[in-house]
This record gives sequence, C-alpha cells and structure tokens, in this order.
Amino acid sequence: MNIKIRNRFTSLILFDGEFDSLGLAVVAAVRAEANLTYADLTGANLINANLTGADLGGADLTGAYLSGASLRGATLSGANLIGANLTGANLTRANLSGANLSGANLVLANLTGADLTGADLNGANLIEANLIEANLTRANLSGASLIAADLTRANLIAADLTIANLTGANLTGAGLFGANLTGANLTGANLTSVIGYPPKPEVEVISRIEDPFNRNLIVEL
Repeated sequence: MNIKIRNRFTSLILFDGEFDSLGLAVVAAVRAEANLTYADLTGANLINANLTGADLGGADLTGAYLSGASLRGATLSGANLIGANLTGANLTRANLSGANLSGANLVLANLTGADLTGADLNGANLIEANLIEANLTRANLSGASLIAADLTRANLIAADLTIANLTGANLTGAGLFGANLTGANLTGANLTSVIGYPPKPEVEVISRIEDPFNRNLIVEL
C-alpha cells in the first residue's frame, strides 16, 4: 500500500512509497537520507529499526514503539516522544535537546553521551538506563525512575530531580550544581566524586575593618 509520511504541521509529503507499514516506510526514508524533520510518526512501529543518524528533529513520535531500535547519532531535538517505548534502544550521542519524553519507557536504553539539554523526562522510566556522560542540563526528571541507572560523569546542572527515584544509581563524578533534589530517593546511590552535592550552605560573610590609627578598634559589618 502507498504510505505517505507527512509534515505534522503543514501535511506536506516528506516521503512516500509502497510499503507494508509506516515503520518500513520510515526505515526506507532514513536509508534514503530523507529529511523527516517534523514528520508525523504517531504510534509508528519501529521495533528494532535501524534509524542511525536519522533526522527526526521536531517529529511527532507520540506512543511510538522504538524498543531495540538503533538511533545512534540521530537528531531528535524538540521531538515529541510522550509515552514512547524505547526499551533497550540505542541512543548513543543522539540529540534529544528539548525533546518531550514524559512518561516514556527507557528501561535499559543506551543514552551514552546523549544531549538531553532541557528535555522533559517527567515520570519517565529510566531503570538501568546508561546515561554515562549524558548532558541533562536543565532537564525535567521530576518523578522519573532512575533505579540502578548509570549517570557516571553526567551533567545534571540545574536539572529538576524532584521526587525522582535514584535508588542504587551510579552518580560517580556527576555534576549536580543547582539541581533540585527535593524528595528524591538516593538510597544506595553511588555519590563518589559528585560535584555540587550536597549543596554548600550559605556562609555569612563578615567584613572586618581595622582602624589604621587605632589597632585595638575593629569594626565588624
């Protein structure tokens, strides 16, 4: 049957052809190096698909099935991945900056070195996910499950980890400056060489002025 992949906003056809499913059409489009920016791929079945290096910036992948898929080096910045199944997916060095992954299933996903700057991972399932050296600056991880996740040397500056579950997570060398860990569960987490946690208490600085004419007179401000 004829499958048309359209722009989610303009309905412009980005790629089309005779395929048995939308998933197969997407794989063919990626192989043909088609630009799938803002593509409407809602609910697509892309299980174990090879999407290495795909350009899916701003695409709508709401509820898509991407378990076991290869998205190494793919561009998914600003993409909508709400409720998507990415179990065991390979997202090494992928660009997911500003992507919406709220409620997504990322169990055992490989996100080594991925860019998740400003991404929304609210309530996402990241159990045993590999986030080594991932950039999670300003990411929303509130309520996310990061049980036994590997966040070695990850950048979590200004990230929101409110009530996140980090039980048994590896945070060795991670950067947590300005991160919000209110209500987060860090039971059994490895915090070796973590930078910026716990936050340093504010210290009241007292200025001491010595009167040069009266060495015995010191004024504290």
